[in-house]
Amino acid sequence: MAAFFGFGQSAEVSIKLDDEEARKLAKIRAEDGTTETHYLFYDGETVSGTVNVTLKKQNQKLEHQGIRVEFIGQIEVYYDRGNQHDFISLTKDLARPGELLQNTSFRFEFPHVEKPYESYVGTNVKLRYFLRVTIVRRLTDIVRELDLIVHTLSSYPETNSNIKMEVGIEDCLHIEFEYNKCKYHLRDVIVGKIYFLLVRIKIKYMEITIIKKESVGTGPNVFNENDTLAKYEIMDGAPVRGESIPIRLFLGGYDLTPTMRDVSKKFSVRYFLNLVLVDEEDRRYFKQQEVTLWRKPDRPPRRALETNAIRDNGEHVEEEERLSEDEEAATNKVSKAVPPHQNGENGESHEAEPVDD
Repeated sequence: MAAFFGFGQSAEVSIKLDDEEARKLAKIRAEDGTTETHYLFYDGETVSGTVNVTLKKQNQKLEHQGIRVEFIGQIEVYYDRGNQHDFISLTKDLARPGELLQNTSFRFEFPHVEKPYESYVGTNVKLRYFLRVTIVRRLTDIVRELDLIVHTLSSYPETNSNIKMEVGIEDCLHIEFEYNKCKYHLRDVIVGKIYFLLVRIKIKYMEITIIKKESVGTGPNVFNENDTLAKYEIMDGAPVRGESIPIRLFLGGYDLTPTMRDVSKKFSVRYFLNLVLVDEEDRRYFKQQEVTLWRKPDRPPRRALETNAIRDNGEHVEEEERLSEDEEAATNKVSKAVPPHQNGENGESHEAEPVDD
């Protein structure tokens, strides 16, 4: 009945990307905690494809006031859902006002689109990229959206400064901890050691946790959310003076994103390693250290992968592994890597202190 009076949708809209068969897929956590899968893009890549408009009934015309496609990068804060922030908004007109008498396809292309931030779904904020097709109608528009996932690639030297600190409580506990780096890619391994220089309290166990700190808003209206992503017990039992405890924590098995600082002046995502000691009275002693996480290309640039292979007939053949075009283009923009903080901001920590449960 609604369609008879013109209120219903008399056409279906679909969006097909040009390189769907060859393009990689990526997963991202949805708001409800489930996992969604979408096509993966990188900064600077062209987004192109076809919009297909299919009439639901034959011999039925579709009157419209224009058809357009948009590429949008949007930040949505959950406590202010009516006020989304579009940091990218590109529009292409596909058709002028008129009538569609049959199924019709429209080509579109957004060349070399800048995608400065990584797709992200957090506790209080969401950053998404999507295509939106709108058929403008007199009463109710017909709208179709297609979500995309964007990964930002970075590059840091293989050798970056390690973290070494001494912490403790006067005349009770004195330990020294060391991590091999201060910047880790998302599939990296955290390697370190804990040295016990003075132990006069009875330690029951020690663990290391990875904490994600999400900050949304500015000034007095900042919402902070801490989420413990991983907990790894590195010692069970009482240590003795002079003992050394090794740390080896693989990051690849955890749901991590790159460090994101002041994204469009809306939110930040930072990561901390939290070293926790618990004594026999269940008092907790902790030390927190910020680390930078970054996304590494799946394969290194081709110039670093020149190898010689020998075939059975003795010929020497030079083999060169190549990045896919999308990764190589994105890798060329690695100058946008997260810069290290200065003046002690990167690695801000607090002296170990007891905290009653």
